[in-house]
Amino acid sequence: MTVSILLFLPIVAALVVLLFKGEVAKFIAFAFSIAELAVAGYFLSKFVPDGTIQFGVNSMWMPKIGIWFNAGIDGISMIMVILSTLLVPLIILTTFKHQYKSLFYALILFMQAGMLVVFTALDGFLFYVGWEAALIPIYFICAMWGGENRIRVNIKFFIYTFAGSLCMLLGIIYLYMQTPAKLYDLHAFYDLTLDARQQSWIFWAFFLAFAIKMPIFPFHTWQPDTYTEAPSAGTMMLSGIMLKMGIYGVIRWLIPIAPLGVQQWGTLAMILSVIGIVYASVIAFKQKDGKRLVAYSSIAHVGLIAAGLFTFTRPDGSFVWASQGLQGAMIQMLNHGINVVGLFFVWDIISRRLNTREISEMGGIAKVAPKFAIAFLIVTLGTVALPLTNGFIGEFLLLNSVFQYNIWVAAVAGLTMIFGAVYMLRMYKGVMQGETNALTATFTDISGSEVFVLVIICALIIVIGVYPQPILHLSEASVNQLIHLVQGKLMPVKPM
Repeated sequence: MTVSILLFLPIVAALVVLLFKGEVAKFIAFAFSIAELAVAGYFLSKFVPDGTIQFGVNSMWMPKIGIWFNAGIDGISMIMVILSTLLVPLIILTTFKHQYKSLFYALILFMQAGMLVVFTALDGFLFYVGWEAALIPIYFICAMWGGENRIRVNIKFFIYTFAGSLCMLLGIIYLYMQTPAKLYDLHAFYDLTLDARQQSWIFWAFFLAFAIKMPIFPFHTWQPDTYTEAPSAGTMMLSGIMLKMGIYGVIRWLIPIAPLGVQQWGTLAMILSVIGIVYASVIAFKQKDGKRLVAYSSIAHVGLIAAGLFTFTRPDGSFVWASQGLQGAMIQMLNHGINVVGLFFVWDIISRRLNTREISEMGGIAKVAPKFAIAFLIVTLGTVALPLTNGFIGEFLLLNSVFQYNIWVAAVAGLTMIFGAVYMLRMYKGVMQGETNALTATFTDISGSEVFVLVIICALIIVIGVYPQPILHLSEASVNQLIHLVQGKLMPVKPM
């Protein structure tokens, strides 16, 4: 079995879902998403974490211009496949209390296919196709089912991301022109010998696309508005999975192709990431809308992940802590996806019951909805990286790596944990504790699909927090192989 079934099943599912209407469509979509998860589970059970590409497919697509349908899974890809196939069924389940047309579920499944292409592509052209294919469905999801300002916000989101994509496309075409055999093959790109000036150009061509997608400061301005105006399921797809495309792109494409460019500009990228941590945290303190607060919290946490990606640019040339930084980024992508989907689902439940997201209008919900209060607390603790929750190990590895890079940078980056604990726990207190009021007194506890989704999310937060080693083991060999590749490219020029 090859990865192609993983890529084409969601497309087939999307087309099938369009044939149904009403309540049936959501159940068909959910069934297909479970089937996709089962396929991913099969790959995981057969996967050998030795750094090699497995379950690959490499078929002629447009061979005359060097384009092949080339995709496969290694340890880095496997974590992203797990993330994508695990969260989509949960996201679909979160919509069961809503009334959406079949087109909504078809777009989610088509978006999943595009993201999986990004996470498994070994051909630059295929990578770009998946990158753009994932953008189209979320544009329509936000435009058709978003809030009252959805059109203005969506246009800004599309312009930002499409502009970044065009920069990346130019970089891919340039790399294609440099390959002796005129190929878009990823490993052909790895084998290129580019000078520092060329790699500097490639850095910016790719970095702009990835920085916008994550996003990191100052390319983040589309994110809070888009997350707030998008329907909850769309926000979960964006924050839980899609933003990881940018982080993955840095790891898979930017760092190994242009290490000299990253070495030259990595310090600037590190500074921008740390600025984003502090900036987003300060803005989060002032938010009255719970969903918008979570959006800024996401920027802060992603800023720390981004900072960890660039720790191999240490002045002394040490690569030891780069491995921890990349490993931290890998597991934190998974953890952030789980936690942020949980948080946005919590706010979806609250806004559906109370028709408001204003924190100041709430209070005392824990007294009338104890099951919801426990689930909300576990998700909050995972987000603030309490030890023995999933957020802790990723942030520990990232901060340790940044600390070895520069103690002062680490001191500022560590504010994400302090600030995050303050504004997240203050949010929880404002919503759940105190006395009930006329609005919250009638709040009903979670039931049905709501319980199912939150139990799974809470279980993942605790299990990964207590025993993260299996996740770290999946990507360890591939991360070390990437570090070795980068080290081999940088060491010859180190004496200069």
